[in-house]
Amino acid sequence: MSEPGRSEIDPAVARLRVEAEAAEAELRLARARADLAEAEAAAARARMAAAGEAAPAAPATPDVGPAPVASVPLDPAQVEEIARGYAAEGPALDLGVLVNGGPVPAVPVRIPLSMVARHGLVAGATGTGKTRTLQLLAEQLSANGVPVFAADIKGDLSGVAAPGVASEKLSARTAALGQQWTPRARPTEFFALGDDAGAGIPVRATVSGFGPLLLSRVLGLNATQESSLALVFHYADQKGLALVDLADLRAVLTHLVSDEGKAELKGIGGVSSATAGVILRELVAFAADGAEGFFGEPELDVAVFLRTAASGEGIVSLLEVPNVASRPALYSTFLMYLLAELFEMLPEVGDVDKPKLVFFFDEAHLLFRDASKDFLAAITQTVRLIRSKGVGVFLVTQTPKDVPADVLAQLGSRVQHALRAFTPDDAKALRASVRTYPESGYDLERVLQELGTGEAIVTVMDERGRPTPVAWTRMFAPEASMSPIPADELSSAVAASPLLARYGTPIDRESAREILGARLEAATVAREAEERAEKDAADQAEYEKQKAAIDKAHAAAQKKAQREYDRILRSTAAPSRRSSAPTAPLDDLLGRGATKSILSGVIRGLFGTGRRR
Repeated sequence: MSEPGRSEIDPAVARLRVEAEAAEAELRLARARADLAEAEAAAARARMAAAGEAAPAAPATPDVGPAPVASVPLDPAQVEEIARGYAAEGPALDLGVLVNGGPVPAVPVRIPLSMVARHGLVAGATGTGKTRTLQLLAEQLSANGVPVFAADIKGDLSGVAAPGVASEKLSARTAALGQQWTPRARPTEFFALGDDAGAGIPVRATVSGFGPLLLSRVLGLNATQESSLALVFHYADQKGLALVDLADLRAVLTHLVSDEGKAELKGIGGVSSATAGVILRELVAFAADGAEGFFGEPELDVAVFLRTAASGEGIVSLLEVPNVASRPALYSTFLMYLLAELFEMLPEVGDVDKPKLVFFFDEAHLLFRDASKDFLAAITQTVRLIRSKGVGVFLVTQTPKDVPADVLAQLGSRVQHALRAFTPDDAKALRASVRTYPESGYDLERVLQELGTGEAIVTVMDERGRPTPVAWTRMFAPEASMSPIPADELSSAVAASPLLARYGTPIDRESAREILGARLEAATVAREAEERAEKDAADQAEYEKQKAAIDKAHAAAQKKAQREYDRILRSTAAPSRRSSAPTAPLDDLLGRGATKSILSGVIRGLFGTGRRR
């Protein structure tokens, strides 16, 4: 049996509750507008004070009347939902505050520190504030003890090493946002690609460590040439030929296409002389573009990027690449190489309270331009799995369409600065980008084109791994300098680095080039020795032949002389006893024996058969 009057009481209570909630929402909105009015008044007073004018008194009651719908797109309930979505109990990185007609300091926009390892995207047209957002994130990560690696494309990030400089414009902005701004520098190391013109600790990699897949990407090889290069790497490994620099790889290829190496080239299977020649020509052109100094030793140990300072702050490692436009493939592929090395070195840790390292990949579109399917698959796998190693990756580029969908799906946080739509293709890309956001109270297709410099549309992952509501955010200002530090200060910082003694001087140890050179020299010496032996043998054979001919002729002459001698002896022999011929006068005079001796001497003298004394 129902209680009496229950049906009459419930609707009244429900109505009162609705009215109370509406009143509470109106009150929160009024407070937000009051905060905005107070911040704007404080900023005006600061500007007038700086100009030497008398500041007007703040109004006793701020104007909290209704604002136009166009300037205040969100209702109080939506503002409250955003405030709850970005509330974090643990450590978080403060991006800025909500914008709802103006900045609302009471509603901060944050990324939980534990969710930074879920990766992120910072996108926007040129000049919209991407670099300052990158700097803001790097500073706060360092303050929380997280090391940071970032590529300094234009040299703007070097200011992280110096405290910021206050100005009227900066003070007005931070006051309007309720930001407690304090100028502060962060511990910074500067690196440079090999012997690049940018000042920094030289970063080198060996050719074998770089691997055939990444090198094929740099050289622009097709699939067939890529597989052939992999076979060449395998051959070098099997033969104990260390591939340290480009000269080593050129030496191996030159050997394989030479007369001495053609048999070995056929033996490694599937590599034609023409393909090896193409790879060799590409290597020569690549080295001519200035990449020779990047490959070599000492090879950088990526563990240097995981260090913290004595103060407990994470060290910000900046790769100075001012001439990236001349070598975009090398730059982007090198960063991918670093990620792959980190993936191989770090153990599995799963979800962490804070990342071991956050890796900012600026100009990320260079990584994916003209990339092969295998290369894209390697990138996707690395980004997907490196989170479990405690490494967060933030891609920084102009538009989300620069990033393949499979990679984009792995990014948990998005900071989207203004997009431009000047062409039909731009408009199509803008609409495609809008469709990737959760439902919100914004007309994102319009808002993304109206964002001011330093403003962004933000959605991240909360502490429970859920997407936060989309928030129009005015970003906080970095506390370090937003201008590059002077060149002499940068050089001094590099000279003072403890890494310079380890990586500053290149090492040239015995590798494939020297081994093959020694083999070639030994083969040349052996061939020359063999040729000399063959010549000596031929000379000896000719000598023996001529000697045999001489001996044969000499023996024949002796034999002939002996026959002649015998004939003469027979013709001069004594007549038979029955003969009645008279005795020769010579025999009568000398005697028959003496006559025989004289004749023998004469014959020996004529034919040279007498023994010389």
